[in-house]
Amino acid sequence: MQQAVEQFLNYTTVERGLSSNTLAAYRNDLTQLVEFLQNRDSSLQSHGSWKSVGTDALTAFVLDLHERGYSDKTKTRKVASTKALFGFLLEEGVVDKNPMEDFSSPGTGESLPETLSVEEVEALLSVGESDTPMSLRDRTIIEVMYATGVRVSELVSLDIDDVDLDESFVRCMGKGSKERIIPLHDEAVETVSEYLEDGRPSLAGNAAGRALFVSRKGGRLTRQALWLILKGRAQAAGIERKITPHTLRHSFATHLLIGGAPLRHVQELLGHASITTTQVYTHLTSEHVRTQYETAHPRA
Repeated sequence: MQQAVEQFLNYTTVERGLSSNTLAAYRNDLTQLVEFLQNRDSSLQSHGSWKSVGTDALTAFVLDLHERGYSDKTKTRKVASTKALFGFLLEEGVVDKNPMEDFSSPGTGESLPETLSVEEVEALLSVGESDTPMSLRDRTIIEVMYATGVRVSELVSLDIDDVDLDESFVRCMGKGSKERIIPLHDEAVETVSEYLEDGRPSLAGNAAGRALFVSRKGGRLTRQALWLILKGRAQAAGIERKITPHTLRHSFATHLLIGGAPLRHVQELLGHASITTTQVYTHLTSEHVRTQYETAHPRA
C-alpha cells in the first residue's frame, strides 16, 4: 500500500511541481492513512490492496482524526490528500471506484459532532460508585446511553417492559413512532439488572408507574433532570468541556465505527434515515449483526 503512495507522490511532484513542504505534508497524511487502515485490518499489513478499502474504513479514519483533536484546517488537508490519492489510484486502474467521491471536507460543512474518548466514558461510569439507589440509577443511565446510542427523549420514555435482560436488548420508540431493537452488551445487562433489583424499588416506592428511570420521588425522570445528572457526573469525573446527553450518542456511533462496525449497521442502531438505504429500520436479531455490535463496542 505504501508503494502506491510513493508512486502517487512521485506523480504529483512531476505533474504539479509540489514544494518540499507540500510533499512532506502529503507523505505524512497518507502514511498516517496507511497505518490507520493496517491497524484496523491486520490483513492489509501483509497483502494489502487499495481495492479492499471502502467507505466504512475511510469514514472511521475521518472520525479518528476528529477524536484526536485535529483542527478543521488539518482535517480538511488530510481528507484532501486522501481524495487526491484515490483519484490517482482510479486513473491508474488500481481501484475500480473512488470511495472518497462523496466525502465532504470537514471544514466546509458542519463540523463533526463532539465526542468523548473511551477513557472519558469510563470516567463517567466510575465516579461516585456506591450502592445508593441514586448512584445505581445514574450509572445505569450512562451505561444504557453509551451501550445503545438512544436519544435523551427515547431514554426517559423507556418502560421496564422495554428492556429484555434475558435476550439482551432494548426496544426503543424513535422519531416518527418507528420502533427499533438495540442489543445490550453483558456489562449493560448486569448494570440494568442491579438497578432494577437494588435501585429502582427504593426510588419508586409505592408508585405504580412502569417508567424505567424514575426521580427521587418515584415519577418518570425528565430530560432536564437527566441533563443535570450528566453535568454533575462530568464535573465529578474531571471533564471540563461541556457535554450533553447527545455527546454520548455521538460517542457511541464514533467508537463503533472506529472499532470496525459497518456504517450501515450503525445507522440502523441509531435509527437514522438515509437516502442511500431503502430499509430504515431492521430487525437486529441476526447473529451477524449482534456479533458486529459485540466486537466493535468498547464495553462489550
